[in-house]
Amino acid sequence: MSLADEIAAVHAGQPDPAALVGEFRRTHVLIPTADDTLLSTELDGIRWLYAFTDEEALARFALSRGSEPGTEWRYVTASGARVLDVLIPAIEGPTGVALNAGSEQGALFPPVAGIVPDRVAMDVAMTDIPDADASLRGKA
Repeated sequence: MSLADEIAAVHAGQPDPAALVGEFRRTHVLIPTADDTLLSTELDGIRWLYAFTDEEALARFALSRGSEPGTEWRYVTASGARVLDVLIPAIEGPTGVALNAGSEQGALFPPVAGIVPDRVAMDVAMTDIPDADASLRGKA
């Protein structure tokens, strides 16, 4: 199945997370830029990098953000694997991918194990933090 098919399955209530991530990794996506910076947003302490499957999805997002029809948006193209394995770890703080943001067929790839490398995965990093209460016991 294609990435679009996997996303449709998620929205139909029949997700296959491994297949979805696998198809994202094999797909080239467009990442919009502004002033030589990758476009992203922050929500609840997580940076979400915008990525789009094609120019039409990017254009719909641009229109939803108030751009005039026909306005050209700059973007870079990268494979989903490169985004997850190279780009996300290079960004400071927890970062995930918002694919086709503003679309009815969007998807989120959060910064968790199995999606991003373990060294930057929020769920792995949280389990590596020593239990403060345990370390204070016996020092009273």
